[in-house]
Amino acid sequence: MQSKELRQSFLDYFTNNGHTSVPSAPLIPQADPTLLFTNAGMNQFKRVFLGEETRPYTRAVTIQKCMRAGGKHNDLENVGYTSRHHTFFEMLGNFSFGDYFKEEAIVFGWEYLTQVVNLPADRLWVTVYREDDEAYDLWQRRVGVPIARIVRLGEKDNFWQMGDTGPCGPCSEIHLDQGEALSCGKPTCGVGCDCDRYLEIWNLVFMQYDRDRSGMLHDLPRPSIDTGMGLERLAAVAQGVTSNYDSDLFQPILQAIGERTGHHYGSAQGEDRSMRVISDHLRAVAFLIADGILPSNEGRGYVLRRILRRASRYGRLLGVSKPFLHDLVDIVVQQMGPVYPELPQAASVISEIVQGEEERFIGTLDQGLPLLDSLISEAKAQGKFLLSGESVFKLYDTYGFPLDLVEEAALEEGLSLDHEGYQEALEDQRERARKSATFSVATTKPYISELNKVVQPTQFVGYDRCTAEGVVQAILKDERTVKEAVQGDEIELVLDKTPFYPEGGGQVGDQGIIIGPACRVQIRDTTKVGVEVYLHKGVVLEGQLQVGDPVNSNVNRSTRQDAARNHTATHLVHAALRDLLGPHVKQYGSLVAPNRLRFDFAHFKPLSSRDVDSIESLVNEQIQINTAVQTQVMNQDEAIRNGALAFFGDKYGDQVRVVGIGSFSKELCGGTHCAHTGEVGEFRIVSEGGVAAGVRRIEALTGMRSLSHAQHADANIRELAALLKTSPGEVVSKTKKMLSLMKENERELERLKLKVLEQEKGEALVDTREIQGVHVQVHRTDGLSMQELRALSDKVRNTLSSGVLVLASVKEEKVSLLVIVTKDLISRIKAGDLAKYMAEEVGGSGGGRPEMAQAGGSQPEKLESAVRKAFEFVEQKLGRGRDPSQ
Repeated sequence: MQSKELRQSFLDYFTNNGHTSVPSAPLIPQADPTLLFTNAGMNQFKRVFLGEETRPYTRAVTIQKCMRAGGKHNDLENVGYTSRHHTFFEMLGNFSFGDYFKEEAIVFGWEYLTQVVNLPADRLWVTVYREDDEAYDLWQRRVGVPIARIVRLGEKDNFWQMGDTGPCGPCSEIHLDQGEALSCGKPTCGVGCDCDRYLEIWNLVFMQYDRDRSGMLHDLPRPSIDTGMGLERLAAVAQGVTSNYDSDLFQPILQAIGERTGHHYGSAQGEDRSMRVISDHLRAVAFLIADGILPSNEGRGYVLRRILRRASRYGRLLGVSKPFLHDLVDIVVQQMGPVYPELPQAASVISEIVQGEEERFIGTLDQGLPLLDSLISEAKAQGKFLLSGESVFKLYDTYGFPLDLVEEAALEEGLSLDHEGYQEALEDQRERARKSATFSVATTKPYISELNKVVQPTQFVGYDRCTAEGVVQAILKDERTVKEAVQGDEIELVLDKTPFYPEGGGQVGDQGIIIGPACRVQIRDTTKVGVEVYLHKGVVLEGQLQVGDPVNSNVNRSTRQDAARNHTATHLVHAALRDLLGPHVKQYGSLVAPNRLRFDFAHFKPLSSRDVDSIESLVNEQIQINTAVQTQVMNQDEAIRNGALAFFGDKYGDQVRVVGIGSFSKELCGGTHCAHTGEVGEFRIVSEGGVAAGVRRIEALTGMRSLSHAQHADANIRELAALLKTSPGEVVSKTKKMLSLMKENERELERLKLKVLEQEKGEALVDTREIQGVHVQVHRTDGLSMQELRALSDKVRNTLSSGVLVLASVKEEKVSLLVIVTKDLISRIKAGDLAKYMAEEVGGSGGGRPEMAQAGGSQPEKLESAVRKAFEFVEQKLGRGRDPSQ
């Protein structure tokens, strides 16, 4: 049975036995901070098993996307070295929530494997928990498994628990004896051995106890069933192969890798391992990105980056030094897309992200690999078994070369890494960074360093007011400190106290007026440098200002309030996106200005019109509720534990400011906000689009600007209605009618073109020959484009049941060639090869599929020669003369 059949047969078997088919959950666990990735079928039912949630069904069957790379369950390092470990895999599972229990679960499992998949019953073994007499008896008496093939194992192997406390229970595993050829040969070899002879296929968990804090087990009132079986292992045994990579799940991918790298899978052990790693990692990368995870240096994004870079490095071992993984995304999409529609939907984004990450990493490898090879060679030459930790850290610190790849490369050469030395070098670097961090900007702007020495940190008092008294601490002119400034001078002021908010966290700096004893300064921008030093940038409008002067600072209330509206709206947008699209949405940047807001976020596909409307409606709903916007200052760890989001990437101190909007939004934020959401007034999204691979951007307006935008749009609709001679309410229907009429006219035009082509077909220059029983036709009809040649081919090919058809045309001094080979001949003659061969004669290029290809050229005077070459090509391919493709 092929994998497609196995998936369907599993779902069919269990739905026929009263189970509800439940779609796979995303790889990002929903509302479960304990997991890095979804790693089992039961994850999405965890709250059901815990009794915290109910479903409208008591029996379920799933095919769950799973990832085991990072966290407690991590198979990454084993991938490629064994025949059965994977990062991404599909888990088949059936579940009972207080419905059936052991007997039905055991019968279902045995019946499916022996009667549906047709695995040999005499080669199946089962294990049970050593104290589970009930399961033992069921396997022996109910199913009929001989006692010799039922093995009792201990708690480590056959007792499952969700955590230190909570639901748990014994489990029973079904194993397949793959034969002595795969045995380790030890006398003790048997079920439970680490070798490949006895392969675990299915795990049946009998969730019947509740473990309390003291470790005592109590019977659950409604025992449940949780089972899991890897599709990859099942496909291998069902298809009679001993490696998952020899199944139909991986063979097409391995073949594509071979074509791209020039290696044949199965020819050499080292190359085979590299190809296995790449094939596994390609699937993992595609699914992770499709579920909204982007490469980064932390969390899930770091795991993705690590997997991607590991695959890239193994490509390097196969001799591929340029980006190539993105070219192979399509084969994964072709393989898995029919089952998981999110893959084709995100295919282009996946390719773009993979290519960008490859290019960055290849730059790292180009610099670091020669140094790593040198380190390894030097260590081996000196008879050492450890790579210097200090040298490896330098490789990481200078070139960004990943530690795990160093370890893996060392392991392949029989070496290990001096972890202690590496950690010491890392701590030394951190200490140096701490010592220099305070004055890090001094290297680029020396005047900032001088400024920090002569002024005190600015005290910001502007959260609840727009005016404040202060004293001038310093005046900067042309990046130099001066004692005074006069009318017309462009300056930067440092005050001891200010209500002006400095640019930061996406919010632009405040504007306003500073008034001194004998001057007025217009402030155009406010920034923060050094250690909490605020620079007020502006121009002296009148008078004279000196260091030490007392001043009155006045923020422009209108622009401040407009910025506050947009900042509060930004928080509402962020929360709405996560609520409607999913928790994978992360803030990647923002702009909060008085006149507009911009919000960049992680999401793997464009938002639909319905999505945009839903986000807009949800934000406006929160505005209408007029929720109080509350701020608290607390310890950063406490804030994160309380659910505050900190996605923007700002640096935070021990004490952070948390901005909360009821239960809807909570973020770490130092910006200015409205007192209530109602002050935002109105929110309108004016655009949504992509700015980078996997990064979307929303631009929006609030308050009066939102109203003005709506009024302008209404005016445009009224004007359009007048042009269409209809009412504003009928603009859409009238436009649809006009478009429908235009399409009908276009179809009629196409029909007329086909009639003309049909007539021209009879007038075409046709040369027909039979070569060793193969019918070869060449049609030349000048004046046709490639699209028109395709239309003509639909007419001509119907007259050719078997043979080779070449359509040629010259239009505007350009040659177009279309080659068609019937399916019965493509094993001997490929359309792509013939098109390329003919194209060379007319000064062009071509290619395509074995059954259809096209070509073009710029030398129409050589078309006759190219036509003759078509017959020559077929003759040579059928055995006469030298093969032209060699």
